[in-house]
Amino acid sequence: MAVNWADRLSAFSLSPTEFLSGTTVDAFLAELLREIRDDRASYAVKVLLLSPLCEYPHLLCPSDSVGEETALELMSVFAQCPPKFVQFRGHVLLALTSVLVCTSCMSSRSPASQDFLDVLLEISQNTVDLHGDGLSHSLRNIACDCLRELESCSPGLLSQHVELLDGLRHRETSHLHQAYAGLYTLVLRNAVYQLTQETGAGGEQLKSLLGGNTVVAWEADRDSILSKDSGVLSSLILGPMGSVPTLQTGPDCKELRSILSSLLEESYLLTPLCQAALLHRLTEVVAMVPGIPPAIFRAQLLRLLGTSKVCLFHTTLLMKCAFTDSLFSAEDELFMLKRLVVLSQHPLLTTADKLFYIDCILHFPENRPISCGDGDEALPVLLTPQLASVLMPTVFNDSATLLTRLNLMSLVYLEEGDDGEGKGPAYLYEHLTALLHIVESRGSRENIVTFFRATFLFLMYFCQIESYSSSLVEKLCELYVHHTHLAPHLISLADYIQDRLSESNWAERLLQAMQRAITEVSLTQLTLPDLHSHLKMLGRVAEEGKIPQQSTLRFLYSIITPSSSTLCMSGDWHLGNRVLAVCRRLLVHPSLDSVLVPLADILQHLTCHHGDIDIQDHARLYYTLLTTLSQEKLAGVLARGATERGRQIKTRSLSCIVAESEGLTRALTIHRTEKAVFSVVVVNSETHQHTHAMSESDLPQNDADNNPDDANIILEAYRGQFNDPDFASEITLSYQLVHTQANDCCFDQLFSIRLHFSLTDDHYEELSDLSIPCLFREGPLPVVKLRLKPRQPFPTTLQASAIFTTQDGLSWHTVLPAICVAFQQVFAPLPAPSAWGRSSKLILFERLWDEICSESGDCAVSLFCCQLEDAALSSLSEKHFLPYLISDLSHKEELKVLFFLPPQSHVLLRIKLEEDAAHFNIATDKWQLLPHINSYLLTITSSQEDAHS
Repeated sequence: MAVNWADRLSAFSLSPTEFLSGTTVDAFLAELLREIRDDRASYAVKVLLLSPLCEYPHLLCPSDSVGEETALELMSVFAQCPPKFVQFRGHVLLALTSVLVCTSCMSSRSPASQDFLDVLLEISQNTVDLHGDGLSHSLRNIACDCLRELESCSPGLLSQHVELLDGLRHRETSHLHQAYAGLYTLVLRNAVYQLTQETGAGGEQLKSLLGGNTVVAWEADRDSILSKDSGVLSSLILGPMGSVPTLQTGPDCKELRSILSSLLEESYLLTPLCQAALLHRLTEVVAMVPGIPPAIFRAQLLRLLGTSKVCLFHTTLLMKCAFTDSLFSAEDELFMLKRLVVLSQHPLLTTADKLFYIDCILHFPENRPISCGDGDEALPVLLTPQLASVLMPTVFNDSATLLTRLNLMSLVYLEEGDDGEGKGPAYLYEHLTALLHIVESRGSRENIVTFFRATFLFLMYFCQIESYSSSLVEKLCELYVHHTHLAPHLISLADYIQDRLSESNWAERLLQAMQRAITEVSLTQLTLPDLHSHLKMLGRVAEEGKIPQQSTLRFLYSIITPSSSTLCMSGDWHLGNRVLAVCRRLLVHPSLDSVLVPLADILQHLTCHHGDIDIQDHARLYYTLLTTLSQEKLAGVLARGATERGRQIKTRSLSCIVAESEGLTRALTIHRTEKAVFSVVVVNSETHQHTHAMSESDLPQNDADNNPDDANIILEAYRGQFNDPDFASEITLSYQLVHTQANDCCFDQLFSIRLHFSLTDDHYEELSDLSIPCLFREGPLPVVKLRLKPRQPFPTTLQASAIFTTQDGLSWHTVLPAICVAFQQVFAPLPAPSAWGRSSKLILFERLWDEICSESGDCAVSLFCCQLEDAALSSLSEKHFLPYLISDLSHKEELKVLFFLPPQSHVLLRIKLEEDAAHFNIATDKWQLLPHINSYLLTITSSQEDAHS
C-alpha cells in the first residue's frame, strides 16, 4: 500500500494536470481522504498523503464548498488522532491552513474556518507537556505558524484576540516566545491599521482594543475587516510617508507605549530575521500612531547601527525612511552613510551583500530629502567624492560589482558638476580604456559584455564631454577593425544610446565612423567571417537617414564583382542574403534618389551572376520594385514585410500594383518565430570508428602466451592506427526533430529545413549545416545524424537554429532549445582491429594501465567507492559497461572496462567487489577527465543503489 501511494503521489507531483487527466479531481480527493481516515494505514503514509493538499489545494479544492467539506474531514481526522503522533497532527494543521486560505473559506467566515481558528487558539494556549518530550512545543509552534499565515492572508482576523496573544507572549519562557512575539506583533499592526480605517476611531478605541473589550465592535464589522486586501498591508513605509494612514489618539497612549517598550526590550532575544520582522512591524505601528514618539526606538539604535546582519541594517534604513530627523540625528546619518561605504567594499562580505549596500547608498533615505521618494537613484548630499573614493571600480572587480561602482561614481562626479577637467571622469575613462585593452587581448565573453555595459554607463553620464565621446568613437572603431565579431555588441550599444540619449548624435557618429573604417578595408585582407560582420554593420548604418550611403554602395559593388571577389560565383546564400539586407534598407533610405543608379547596378548584377537561385529571385524583385515604383510606394511595399504576420496594411497612396505585390513582399522577408517550433531530441548515440583491417599475421599467434615483446607489438599496432588523423576521430549522435507543444496549425507542415549549429566552447570542431526535406506534425519523425569531432572529449552545449518554409510559401527562422552533449555520449568502445581477440585487448589494457600508472604529466589514477551488492554491480555492468567491457563478464573477481574518448584519450576501470564496498580503480591519460568520470560514476551507481533499495 505504501509503495503504491508513493508511486502515485510521485507521478502527481511531477505533472498534476497530466495525472488528473486519467481520473477526476473529485475521485482522487476522495481516495486521499479515505486513505487518511483508514486506521490500517501507517501514519508515515498518511503524512505522505497530506502533501498534495499542502502543495496543490487550489487544484484539489476548486470551489469553496469542496474546500469546506475537505476541511471538515481533516478536522475530524485531527480530532481522532492520538496526541502522541505530533508529526502527523502538525501536517494536518498545515493542510487545513492551505485549504482554507486557498479556497477563501477563511475570509468568508465559514463554519469550518471558525472551528479551525478555535482549535489553533486552543493548541496555542495548551502549555502542558504530558510526555515531557517537547511534543506539545512542536505542535504549538506549528499552530503559531498557521495563525500567522491566516492573519497575513486575512488582516484583522485575530484582532479581537490581541489581549489573549499578549498574555501568551508574556507567559511563554521557552524558545516559542519568538513565535508568539512575531504573531502578536503582526496582529497588533493589522489591528491598528484597521482602526485607522474606521471613521472617528481614536484613543478610546485603541485602549479597548488592547484591553480585549472589542468582541462586539469587531464582530459587528467583521465583513469589512476580512474583505481588506492583504496586499495593501505588505508594507506601509516603503512608499512616501504621506500615504501612511494615521490614528488620532492624542498624547495619552500609555498602554500602547508600554507594549511597544516591552517588545523592544525583548527583541534582542530573537534571531536576526525575527528581530527585523518585529522592528519593521513596530515601525509601522509608530508611524500610524502619532501619539507615540519615534524616540521610543532610541535605545535600540546603538545596537542597530553597529549590526553586521544585513536584515537588521535594512530594517534600520526602513526606520530612517519612516522617521528621518525625528529619530536620526545628522551624526547618525553620516555614520550610517560611512558604514554603508565601508560595507560596500568589505573583503569578508559576499558580492551579493556588497551590491545590496551600494544599492542602499543610491536609495539612501535622507533627513532632508531632495527628491520626492519616487524610487529613482539619487545620491545623498553627505556622500562626497572623497568619501566615495574607496568605491572606485577596478579591473579586478567582478562584473556586477564593477558596473555598480562605475554607476555610483559616475553619479558622484556628475553631482559635483565636473565638466570633464577634473580627475574623476578622467579616472573613470582610464578604467574604461583598461577594460578595452582586456577585450583587445581576447578577453572572455564576460569581459566583453562588461566592457560594453560600462561604456554605455559612461556615455549615459559623460556623453556631453566632447574629448571623451570622440576618443571613444575612435577606440571602438580600432577595436572593431581587429575584432569584427564584436559587431552585434557595437550595434546594440548604438541602439541603446540612441534610445536613452535621443538628443545626442553620438550613435550616429559611431556608425558613420564604422562605415568609414569598413569601406577603407583592403579586399585582399578580407576573410569570410569579417565580411559577414561588415555587412551586418553596414545594414545598421543604412538605417540612419543622415548618413550618406555612397561609400557603402561602392563597397557592396566591389565585393560582388568577379574581378575582386568570388561571392557571386560561390553561391553562398548567407552572404548573399546579407548583401540583400543592406540593399533592402537602402531602398527605403531618404537619399534613395542619389544612390538609385549604383543600387540598381548591384541588384542587376546579383540577378544575373549570383550562384544561388533564391538570391537571384529576391534581387530581381528588388530591382523591379526599384525601377517601377515611386519612393513613397516603395517604402509602403517594404514596410509591409515588417508588419505583424497576417495583418492587412491599409494605405490609400498604394496603387493596385502595390497591393498585388504584397504577397511577394512578405516572401522577401525571413520571419522570426516567437517560440521554438520544434526541438532536436536525442534518440541514441552511436560511435562509428574507422578501424584498419589487420590480418592475423600482424599479431602474435598465441594470445594466451604473450610475452613482453608480444605486448609491445600489440601496443605499437594499436597506436599505429592513429597515424591516420581521421582514425576514430568522430562520434555520431542520432536525434529526432519533434514539434513543440505549441499547437499552431501554420507550422504543422515544414519544408526545406536547414539546421545550423554553433559551439559554446572550443572543445569541438565546427559543425556543418544539415538539411531535412520535411517535418509533419502527424507524420514520422525524421532522424538526423550529428557528427561531432572532439578536440577535447568534454561535455558541451550546442546552440541550434533553423530556417524552414511553411505550406504558404513563407520562410521562417526559429531558435531551437540548446542541445546538451553529455560526457557519456562521447564514450566509444576500444577501436581495436577487427582481428583482435579478447586476449589481445586484455594485454593492451594492461600495457596502457602500466604506462598510465608509471608516467606523470597528464596521466592520473584515482579511486571511486560506493555501496553495491553483487547483483547490483552485475546489473550496472550489463546496463552501462557492456560495450566497453574488456574482460569476461562472468569473471566477477575483477571487471576491466575501457572507455575510448576521441581523438586519443582513454579511461580505464578496474572494478572489484570488496568487503566494505565496490571499488572502481580509475586510470586515465588525461587528468582533466577525472571530475567528469567521477560525476558519471556517481550518477549511475546512485540510480543503481536506489533501484535495489
